[in-house]
Amino acid sequence: MNPVRPPRTEKLSRIRKVIATRMRDSLATTAQLTTVVEVDLSKTMQLRQSHGAPFREAHGVSLGPLAIVARGVCRMLAQYPVLNARIDLEEGTVTYLPAVNLGIAVDSETGLLVPNLKNADGLTVAALATGIKVLAERARSRRLTLEDLEGGTFTITNTGSRGSLLDTPILNAPEVGILAVGAVQRRPAVVLDEQGERLEARDLAYLCLTYDHRLVDGADAARFLSGLKTWLETADLIAEVEGAS
Repeated sequence: MNPVRPPRTEKLSRIRKVIATRMRDSLATTAQLTTVVEVDLSKTMQLRQSHGAPFREAHGVSLGPLAIVARGVCRMLAQYPVLNARIDLEEGTVTYLPAVNLGIAVDSETGLLVPNLKNADGLTVAALATGIKVLAERARSRRLTLEDLEGGTFTITNTGSRGSLLDTPILNAPEVGILAVGAVQRRPAVVLDEQGERLEARDLAYLCLTYDHRLVDGADAARFLSGLKTWLETADLIAEVEGAS
């Protein structure tokens, strides 16, 4: 028989203590709800295949779905500013923020870190891809500054990078919105166009939006996700990647 191994107890790291406290406080002080849509990312994956090599050569970074989703998120936040806002119940006010400082959740050896890209709404897909890479590298090499971590207004977490299909992320308070991007899977889907209805293999993923229901209504969340889904499925992504719009 194998000997019984005693439990191992160790001190929590400082970062783990901070994460634990912030997650508990976020749930305790906000009214969190998650809404999910399925999105067809076939155009994004086709673009990655056709433009990935020249994009890397031009910008020194991979053309991943996350940068394109981030671009779409910034566009939708301009249309639905309630998700890029702050609520203060004691003062009875809501503050709509003038810029998107886009938080990017990074899985590091020391724990979950959420640095943010300042003024992300003014960045191209290439600049977003580069910024995301730089922040992730800084986080994993413990080179983040306080400025990198402060001032976020909305967060994206790429849970699909580890194979997760669905997630219900916890708000990075005082932000009122966080989007989890699930794994992209090639699955059968019903396609309806001018040729009629047919079954086709498509690149599908789930987008999961957690929001603070004290400020954001379910209809607001649905409109945001519906707009993001439509943009990802129908936008001129080639123009976006080439920086034409």
